[in-house]
Amino acid sequence: MTQSIAIIGGGIVGSTAAYYLSEFNKKDDLDITVFDHGVGQATKAAAGIISPWLSKRRNKSWYELAKDGATLLSSIAEKTNMSKDIYNQCGTIITRNKLEDISNLYDLAIERSNDTDTIGEIYKLTPDEVKRHIPIIDSNIPGLLVTGGARIKGDKYTDHLLKIAKNNGVSVVNKEITINEKANVVCDGEEIQFDKIILATGAWTKNVLAELPLEVDVRPQKGQLIELSINHINMSDEDMPVLMPEGESDFIPLGNGRLIVGASHENDKDFDLNPDSDVIDDLLNSATSLLPSLSAENLIRVKIGTRAYTSDFAPFFGEIPGYEKILVGSGLGSSGLTTGPLVGKILAEMATDNLSTDIDKYRKPIENYIKLIK
Repeated sequence: MTQSIAIIGGGIVGSTAAYYLSEFNKKDDLDITVFDHGVGQATKAAAGIISPWLSKRRNKSWYELAKDGATLLSSIAEKTNMSKDIYNQCGTIITRNKLEDISNLYDLAIERSNDTDTIGEIYKLTPDEVKRHIPIIDSNIPGLLVTGGARIKGDKYTDHLLKIAKNNGVSVVNKEITINEKANVVCDGEEIQFDKIILATGAWTKNVLAELPLEVDVRPQKGQLIELSINHINMSDEDMPVLMPEGESDFIPLGNGRLIVGASHENDKDFDLNPDSDVIDDLLNSATSLLPSLSAENLIRVKIGTRAYTSDFAPFFGEIPGYEKILVGSGLGSSGLTTGPLVGKILAEMATDNLSTDIDKYRKPIENYIKLIK
């Protein structure tokens, strides 16, 4: 008997879920449809850094999710032959003003390397060594190199996995949908029943579930980043490490003479997708503090997306209380490119009763974030 599965949202979670479901569908017993409206999607606007190992967040569940997410992402990239312009394990350099802080980060990295090989090698760098690795910057601060760190382009990642999924028989519908009071999908006024629904709508989760008696703890956060041309600098930047400088925005050299700087975190903008001049100025100032030859003339474009956050900044995923056929993953925040692939894989496994992982090590109770109103 064929099982019908809808995936709502084609971002980092939805595209990964679609990919894994298409891989599970060797017996053609799954009918999989992705509904992807795409407007404002955080993943499509994002170019991010995969380097969770030096985070000092106290949420141990989040760290386990991020650590294993980074490992899974590396595996997906290798298995699906992702090109370097999608995923590049180019290394991450974290800088600090004080040598003592670098030593503390080094100790933390060594400790956490005992739990994962994906972190790679770890090296303390002098200011001159930092500049040798990232010659475009003009900075005199020490750093720490983690060779397992990577950069990823969210839009190209989703396109890559959805292309594989479509080749494996997954349907993609580029339309906005709602979920009605019967917990069925409504598209263009037509009610469609599915055996399972994977809800991967990020910041829009509360809106999509508005007709159901649920209390949902998700809020939107605006993120803006800038893409700059660095063609005036005559050097190869394809495999240059990404930079996480203290007190400044992240630097992500993309190759082909392009540099991403960002992203911002704004909690009071709702779903606004218009660029803010003051934010763009701050990002440019951050860029010129490390690369003085840049100016506003190097600005190519501004990319804007809306992230999903919860009140305690923790992600949530699993079966929605009271609606066993709806699975949800949301609240990933600024670490979504790292944690999203693992959440998508887990939801695909749950939808097909194929779960082999103890997922409670990755999450707090889902009832903390989504509750049935009785």
